[in-house]
Amino acid sequence: MPPDTEAIAEQVFVALADPSRRSILATLASGGAATATDLADRLPITRQAIAKHLALLTEAGLVTPEQGERRRVRYRLRSAPMQVAQQFLAALARDWDGPLAALKEHLEGSS
Repeated sequence: MPPDTEAIAEQVFVALADPSRRSILATLASGGAATATDLADRLPITRQAIAKHLALLTEAGLVTPEQGERRRVRYRLRSAPMQVAQQFLAALARDWDGPLAALKEHLEGSS
């Protein structure tokens, strides 16, 4: 597994560990691109806290800031880092399932 894959997956998992950030991502997924102010209107989180969460989500690559009207920054979801995290988990599951299958076969064969 390339080291970049693990680093990207780690950033995604850190970002998703916080329920406020998951709420922001869910709101962007259901309502499309939005500014920090728009998100503060829709969620029980202050605009300042949303701005901090959006900065971390941007670092993780899960959202992209875009210049909107009147210098307002709109945030849009990016799925690429999430796909890398899915690939990381799939590879981990493959590595996990092999030894478990061997253990099961061994245990069933010894009884």
